[in-house]
Amino acid sequence: MSGSQSSGSVDRTPVEGADVCVVGSGPAGAHVAHSLASEGHSVVVLEAGERFDMESRVDRMKAQIHPEHGVDEIWDMGGDRDAYTSSGELEIPLNKRRVKGIGGTSLHWGGVTPRFREKDFEMQTRHGVGVDWPISYSDLQPYYAEVEQEIGVKGPDDAPHQPPREADYPMDAMPLSFTDQLFAEAGDAIDVDVQSAPMAINDGTYDRNQCLGYGTCEHVCPSGAKYTAERHVDKAEREGATVIDRVPVQRLEHGPDGEAVTAAVYVTPDGTEHRQQADVFVAAAGAYETPRLLLLSDSEQYPDGLANSSGTVGRYFLDHPTGGVIGLLPEQETHQDEYGPVISSVIYQYYEGEALSERGAINMMLINVAGESPAEMAMRSSAIGDDLLAQIDGQYGNTIGVIMNVEMLPDADNRLTLDESTTDNHGNPVPEISLDAGDYALNAVETGQQVGQELVEEMGGNVLFQGGNLDLSPDEMIEDSKGGYHPMGGTRMGTDPETSVVDSNLKAHDLSNLYIASGGVFPTAGAANPTLTIMALARRCGEHIHDNEF
Repeated sequence: MSGSQSSGSVDRTPVEGADVCVVGSGPAGAHVAHSLASEGHSVVVLEAGERFDMESRVDRMKAQIHPEHGVDEIWDMGGDRDAYTSSGELEIPLNKRRVKGIGGTSLHWGGVTPRFREKDFEMQTRHGVGVDWPISYSDLQPYYAEVEQEIGVKGPDDAPHQPPREADYPMDAMPLSFTDQLFAEAGDAIDVDVQSAPMAINDGTYDRNQCLGYGTCEHVCPSGAKYTAERHVDKAEREGATVIDRVPVQRLEHGPDGEAVTAAVYVTPDGTEHRQQADVFVAAAGAYETPRLLLLSDSEQYPDGLANSSGTVGRYFLDHPTGGVIGLLPEQETHQDEYGPVISSVIYQYYEGEALSERGAINMMLINVAGESPAEMAMRSSAIGDDLLAQIDGQYGNTIGVIMNVEMLPDADNRLTLDESTTDNHGNPVPEISLDAGDYALNAVETGQQVGQELVEEMGGNVLFQGGNLDLSPDEMIEDSKGGYHPMGGTRMGTDPETSVVDSNLKAHDLSNLYIASGGVFPTAGAANPTLTIMALARRCGEHIHDNEF
């Protein structure tokens, strides 16, 4: 798709005398870079993808809503560059889940920003499952507050079922949509609490455009109201950081003693290989590409991959298996000509409790979509003429839905490895993901779908489909339910170097100057959307680097 900035005569040579080299410019890399650049450090950011023009966003939105375009086309994913393989029960359509470019996957996230809960950091202690994190909720709490202020989050200050807060949200909560109000009334009748979702969407308070109601938050916001990590990449550049795009890092090199990383080796669009040197390196290429980079950086000292003396790089991979309930209200047009975020309300009532010894936490989100467009219905239907018109009239605009993320347990057999039989455009083995959800997660899906069905039926609706996500045709929903939206694990943190990759400050156990900032460091998955926690950890990591490395 056209609309990305041309490489032209951009200088992509290494930066001399860099203090810090950050690999990746997504939510983690952007916040680490900004944190360190604002303290006066010389920072260089290496990004595999390109810098996308804002002017292209409307065209990308058109691609999103066009029934013949796939999700992977919106941000130009695919081909040899982005090749991968997937095995295991939970198939991962990877190129529909990630973006390579300045801003990373935040370019197509939905903007939902809950915090993890206190229990998420203490699953073994509290519920006898999973493991405990080496940090607590209270350790991360000030960084949650900092990130909410930095990115602009609107949310309910006094809503039930949320972790302790130290201050109000920066912006008032999103008002309940008409659909949300229907769910809230049904929830009151069956004792289910519906509340506004915390969202990184500007209402005019922040210095970016406010929401114009396109309703395409996931996968592209044409107005720029939804926060993306581009904002903090720009801020880092204004503080003096150098950001180089379209330079995929091929490997990290270390010195002869194997104690420190010496260079990130990257390739420019013309095929030239360069070595970026720095005092400190931060691998922030996301939970898919970071463990792959470490595995590709094997050496005589690290035959199983860099920072992998524990053998856990790529292991304990996590995701949020999804489920959903889609219903139809025969006598009620659910959208009343209003448009807004895809998600604006949530149900967190089933996130905690004694049941977590048997099933995962459940994060339920209520969707504001009218259903398939009339064109999509017509393309899928076998009806014609008046029968087709009657079918469309009876379904379009009457759709309601609940989608959910559920918690899965860490398992060493869930892992990302290198597929030596398939290579990318630089001849490197591609990532292979093997993931099984497990009964703990499936039990949570079953519970969540039961609650969703009860809500739909309380409203007088008919359940059309159970299991899936935002695409409302059954075939598309089944495809979308395969997971991969929230990759975590693979480079997990811990106190024991024999069972983890990084310590509580995200510093690699094996190397003196390598940090990892991504969802890959999560020891457990929780059920909350992970991006806010990723950014909070990144800012905590940046602060530690500033205080201890220079």
